[in-house]
Amino acid sequence: MSQSYRYQLGSKTYQFADLAELMAKATPARSGDRLAGVIAESAEQRAVAQLLLAEVPLKTFLNETLVPYEDDEITRLIIDEHDAEAFSVISHLTVGDFRNWLLTDTASTEVLKQVSAGITPEMAAAVSKIMRNQDLILVAQKCRVITAFRNTIGLPKRLSTRLQPNHPTDDVNGIAASMLDGLLYGSGDAVIGINPATDNVTQATRLMNLMDEVISLYEIPTQSCVLTHVTNTLECIENGAPVDLVFQSIGGTEKTNSSFGFNLAILAEAQQAALSLNRGTVGQNVMYFETGQGSSLSANAHHGLDQQTCEARAYAVARKFSPLLVNTVVGFIGPEYLFDGKE
Repeated sequence: MSQSYRYQLGSKTYQFADLAELMAKATPARSGDRLAGVIAESAEQRAVAQLLLAEVPLKTFLNETLVPYEDDEITRLIIDEHDAEAFSVISHLTVGDFRNWLLTDTASTEVLKQVSAGITPEMAAAVSKIMRNQDLILVAQKCRVITAFRNTIGLPKRLSTRLQPNHPTDDVNGIAASMLDGLLYGSGDAVIGINPATDNVTQATRLMNLMDEVISLYEIPTQSCVLTHVTNTLECIENGAPVDLVFQSIGGTEKTNSSFGFNLAILAEAQQAALSLNRGTVGQNVMYFETGQGSSLSANAHHGLDQQTCEARAYAVARKFSPLLVNTVVGFIGPEYLFDGKE
């Protein structure tokens, strides 16, 4: 059951129809939210929304869904797989209390790991809206996500990079030269990932074989990926191609993912297919996701939510499938989503 949120400031009364509107108005100014018509109308309204948001109990996010449960499989995933026991540590807090708690020494790396399954994307999005960049950096520093396939990613004081030997015509010699160049710079331990110029199963298989040959010949402790649609990768696996990681661009609503041409069931099928190949040597994180395409807005699939909240919900999809890598391309798409570096 949604409730409205009201705040009296002097002689002026600010009212927000529901939690989704409150979240949107509390968000820093971004051109995508302006396009969607959900942005705060003034700095004062934004500050009021942030004050009200800070007073919202975290439990509210379990009772007032931002996208209806019956309409969206991402909402169902978030609610159905919420860990009540993990949440019990922070269940008494408001969003503002949660921010303060995150910044204490009590919220250590170990404790954050214990409570993470109890934090919904909406809770994370809400608290991030009332945190400064310094706050976010301090808390992020305490988060540890370690994944593995043919090497291990996420260890302290390590920075892994993707090597991207794209070629305008997918020329094998050109790609091989780019791979060699990147590897000589020490790049590519996260993944050697190619965006194919021609996106089909035959071409993807050809590129997979090329990368597998190089990685095997020189015994490089890394993994390869062709950034093609998940259904193409499934077909490649069925045809016996040497698939390491399954790639897919993901969004924070079912409608967004439908516009990309997949759903959670297809991701689950692809994950199981990749695991059945048993190509990992030190781990079994076989998925590679990209978020932040802004397509929730482009596909009219944002349900009136702001970009930041949609982005956080995309990570619910990612978390479900234990990926080796998640990278965001927020800001890469263009000024219609983020106008400048500050945004």
